[in-house]
Amino acid sequence: MDASCPHDLCDEFRRFAAGKLQDSVKQIERCLNLLTEEQIWHRPNEVSNAIGNLVVHLDGNVRQWIVGGVGQEPFERDRPAEFARRDPLPTEEILGGLRQTIDRACAIIRALTPERLLELEEIQKREVTVLAAVFHVVEHFTLHTGQIVYATKLLINQDLSLYDAQGQRVADRPTDAV
Repeated sequence: MDASCPHDLCDEFRRFAAGKLQDSVKQIERCLNLLTEEQIWHRPNEVSNAIGNLVVHLDGNVRQWIVGGVGQEPFERDRPAEFARRDPLPTEEILGGLRQTIDRACAIIRALTPERLLELEEIQKREVTVLAAVFHVVEHFTLHTGQIVYATKLLINQDLSLYDAQGQRVADRPTDAV
């Protein structure tokens, strides 16, 4: 690609993307810490995923798109198995794996040069710029984080809002790193 990304804009994109992923992991961790293992792996019906499936799926998605696709590191993924799993994995195992993947992904994102952001990679049989891959992962990750927060609220009937009635950040809740 012949276009260039101004350094300040690229710096902000990298900072914001890594910050959103880190904030989302904190929200997921908060939810998992409020739930029992049974609740984490509960499926409300056969066409809905358990929270545990979503966590395993997010780990696989980030490993494929960022660690493997952008970072060019080896990875293994069985996407259908992420959703098919019915037997629970220990909460610390799935949360630890997700944290490790996000830490690695954020390091990769923060190290991206403006030139690298505009390079093309083939990920899931699609040719995308590195910038588009990062944008996709952040969007995808926050979408599923919202589903996890909503499912947690349904399971425990507890307010998990990040903001109070006046729109101010609640002090004891995860904060945006942006």
